[in-house]
Amino acid sequence: MTLGAFEELVLLAVCGLRDGAYAVPIQQEITERGKREASMGSVYATLDRLEKKGLLRSRMGPSLGRPGGKARRFYEPTGTGLAALSTTRASREGLVARLTPEMAGRLGYSL
Repeated sequence: MTLGAFEELVLLAVCGLRDGAYAVPIQQEITERGKREASMGSVYATLDRLEKKGLLRSRMGPSLGRPGGKARRFYEPTGTGLAALSTTRASREGLVARLTPEMAGRLGYSL
């Protein structure tokens, strides 16, 4: 299974955040490290879709212990999710390998 571009970013952010992967830092990782603006709505929708596809799982963390403090939902990749990341990377690398060195350089790839 290959991933869409935003699905790939969300799943990579979850992997990078390890045990601290909940919606707010996931959105921040995509914006700061992924260099892409991401609304919280798009992050939540993508997390839900990836969970329904079996590519990640979630668990509720403890309540924040302050008035109105809701528990956070934490995410982690499944084995299927990790395999999807690998497949997506291989697909991209196969296409990049066909680029001329000049075009690869213009796109920021090194061959």
